[in-house]
Amino acid sequence: MSDIIDGDGHVYERDEEVFEFLEPPYRGKRTLLGFPLWPSIDGFHRGAIHAHMGLHKSFEINAPLWLEFLDRTEIAQTVLYPTAGLAHNLIRDPEWAIALARAYNDWIHDRYTKQSPRLKAVALLPLQDPVAAAEELRRAVEELGAVGAVLPAVGLKRPLGVADYDPIYAEATRLDVPLGIHGGPAQMLGLDSLDYFAQVHTLAHPFSQMIQMTSIFMSGVFDRFPKVRVAFLEAGIGWVPFLAGRMDRSFIARKRPEYVGGVENLPSSYLSRGNVFFNIDPGEEAVAPAVEFLGEDALLFASDFPHEVNADGCIGETAELRATLPPGTRKKVFVENPSQFYRFKD
Repeated sequence: MSDIIDGDGHVYERDEEVFEFLEPPYRGKRTLLGFPLWPSIDGFHRGAIHAHMGLHKSFEINAPLWLEFLDRTEIAQTVLYPTAGLAHNLIRDPEWAIALARAYNDWIHDRYTKQSPRLKAVALLPLQDPVAAAEELRRAVEELGAVGAVLPAVGLKRPLGVADYDPIYAEATRLDVPLGIHGGPAQMLGLDSLDYFAQVHTLAHPFSQMIQMTSIFMSGVFDRFPKVRVAFLEAGIGWVPFLAGRMDRSFIARKRPEYVGGVENLPSSYLSRGNVFFNIDPGEEAVAPAVEFLGEDALLFASDFPHEVNADGCIGETAELRATLPPGTRKKVFVENPSQFYRFKD
């Protein structure tokens, strides 16, 4: 299936490289490199974990390696998301958040998307300042060719459904580009009492997505912006029917804005309007019932390369997922739905 679209791949940011794209007053100030440009995702050093287990030779990735991976896995194109940048919301200095987001977007355009039309990218936004974030979304799309933006799911004091972020939803609607909500960090999720990485990893992605989906659905984002497209990424789909039922029960029992959050319709009804998407995790046992619950139009294939898998692993996982899905659903998940979400032309 040579027309497969990978809805969520990743880059590894290199501080020395991103540093080159910083604008004044930060340009050339090498004191910046005395510390990582982004905060730690959760206090666990992924490099140490992978070194101890012998999982990868290195965390080096670049455009040629990505293209080699696409060729080996017979994937037509990918949409690249950040890794260290998933902690962008943890930055407490808005001025630095704006500068670093701009540098990241210039860096990924120069080092990846300029290198091949098969490599697309979403913009990183400084959500600490929603007006500046909307301006950066406009710049990244119109000047750098970004196909959307990532909204990290963790780090901000207020969740993504509040009206503070309306400038971003308004601009995404105007530009007709999607917003990918992506977890990663584990702070602020009540997981600090867990001592082991696998325990934190088990919960961080779905917990953060549950918080943001509840906020977005029940704060009326889709009433204010009915055409905005949103995807909840890298948490699978098994949790979605559970959360939809919980939201509906709370909405029905407490149907007043001061208790619910201003949503105008049954929360689960927004799942069937064609602008909310989720990625399927290969091997997830809940795929069949979740597909039945959500329908086949809301699901995306995502490789997550190079985070979890190498090329051989991705080939195996892709084959497993294709074997699991009926032929019509298979084409939707691998081709038609990601194309619709990102507005890729045939």
